[in-house]
Amino acid sequence: MAILIDKNSKIAIQGITGREATMVTKHTLAYGTKIVAGVTPGREGQDVEGVPVYDTLKRACEKHDINTSVIYVPPSFAYDAVMEAIGNGIKLISVITERVPKQDVVRLLLAARNAGVTVVGPNSVGLINPKDRVKIGAIGGDNPDRCFRPGEVGVISRSGGMTAECSWMVKRAGFGVTTSVSIGGDPFIGTPPKAILQMFQEDPETKAVVMWGEPGTRYEEDVADFVKEGGFTKPLIPYIAGRFVESMPEGQTFGHAASIIEGGVGKPSNKMEKLREAGCHVADDFNDIIAHLQKVMKN
Repeated sequence: MAILIDKNSKIAIQGITGREATMVTKHTLAYGTKIVAGVTPGREGQDVEGVPVYDTLKRACEKHDINTSVIYVPPSFAYDAVMEAIGNGIKLISVITERVPKQDVVRLLLAARNAGVTVVGPNSVGLINPKDRVKIGAIGGDNPDRCFRPGEVGVISRSGGMTAECSWMVKRAGFGVTTSVSIGGDPFIGTPPKAILQMFQEDPETKAVVMWGEPGTRYEEDVADFVKEGGFTKPLIPYIAGRFVESMPEGQTFGHAASIIEGGVGKPSNKMEKLREAGCHVADDFNDIIAHLQKVMKN
């Protein structure tokens, strides 16, 4: 099994005729994923790599059975695109778009929660299920098999690029992944690590999880509390990047918009300490993921 996406995922891409979305469509179809429709206002009747394009998502849903939408529109249009997807009954929305205004993110996440819709992102590179050969977003590029192979390990990452790197570490350790999820690097995201862990807890094929964390936010501290309270009982191997920022002035952004330490909150060292206290197998060095994973999977 996997979480969020599988062979029953029927995907629409909003903003499909853009340069990046067109490239992603080509790579995704080549991987074996079903993209049934695309949406770009004013482009109905065209196609992208054989995928029909419609003016509206409503029109696409009338023609196709769609349950997943991928948002590839400019930041100022992301709110409207998500609301269009919610309004047409889409239950999984992956927001790839970066720099979505914070006020818009808060509004769209509230609307999604009230409608029972799962949002991954914004500022996500997507997610992948290699067993069913389903991916959404640019994750894996034109050669997903390089980093992602089927297995029993879940991957959660705040960094898009490090989603692939963590999955490659799993592969180097001799294992594969059930699902790898890029949750997004913004301060406000639809599905934080704790929520993904809840899904992996319920997935019988996921035996362990590797998590990439960063400075800023309380996401990793929330994970530590969740593990300590017994919400997640499988082995968790977290790596928290960016310890060097603790020696820098507070309030500066290092990389992602959410990677800010303010008032002592969000320090990597504090996150690592809490995760250790909760019983997680914290990797001090990124390469340590391999040894931790081999140990827990052997047990």
